[in-house]
Amino acid sequence: MMTEQEMIHCTEPARQLERAIAIMHRLREPGGCPWDAEQTHDSIIPNMLEEAYECIDALRERDWAHIREELGDVLLQVIFHAELTATNPEAGFGMAEIARELSDKLVRRHPHVFADSRVSDTEGVLTQWDQIKRKEHSIEDKPYLQDCGKGLPAMLRAFKITKKVAKVGFDWPNHAGVVEKIREETDEVAATLEMEDTAPQVAEELGDLLFTIVNLCRRRGIDPEIALDAANRKFERRFNAVERSLREQGLTLQDATPAAMESAWQQVKQSEK
Repeated sequence: MMTEQEMIHCTEPARQLERAIAIMHRLREPGGCPWDAEQTHDSIIPNMLEEAYECIDALRERDWAHIREELGDVLLQVIFHAELTATNPEAGFGMAEIARELSDKLVRRHPHVFADSRVSDTEGVLTQWDQIKRKEHSIEDKPYLQDCGKGLPAMLRAFKITKKVAKVGFDWPNHAGVVEKIREETDEVAATLEMEDTAPQVAEELGDLLFTIVNLCRRRGIDPEIALDAANRKFERRFNAVERSLREQGLTLQDATPAAMESAWQQVKQSEK
């Protein structure tokens, strides 16, 4: 274990991961940081989610300095949870055991690299990975979608589920079939417009429409989360421009009529073309 002075002053590149682990251990020790000492797996789950999304944002922006920082924040969450398990007698494992299990898994699931499997393309690699995973988890005789995407946000889970069932041929024969299904689902959503918002059919039909749109994204090779994020950014950019346009006319968002906002919106769209 590093001394306290080594934790503070060490600059050797090869020892920086060891340094980070030692610092976290010191923070959790008696006489360390009260906040760090009070944390549990449950209390820092929101931190892991937040840091993961912030890292994704940095990766999309290709801001290398920011990426370095955000990857460090994600690593911090792993180190923190590893420290919690290392000091929990019921768990009894730490960072070394986590890294060993990961390394063993990578070797085991890449027999085309580390053994004698004859897989040569991406599709074959993914199929082989899934087969090995199902065997490892003893779920070969369990439902095919057992735990598929468990814990993921709903859109990402829908994407993963549809990808998995498509591997066994449960899919539309072409893109047009999905578009037709989207039209069908849109008609069913329209049929709920006279219902109360609290009617269960409203949420059900909207969910079916979203699920089908995710299917079309998958077929076109588009991650729906990334596509929606891009749409969010575009909307934000255009609405900011609408706000600026209204301000130049002496109007605030609260003062502007829907017609004035729509007119400004169309002008912004036209200017982007």
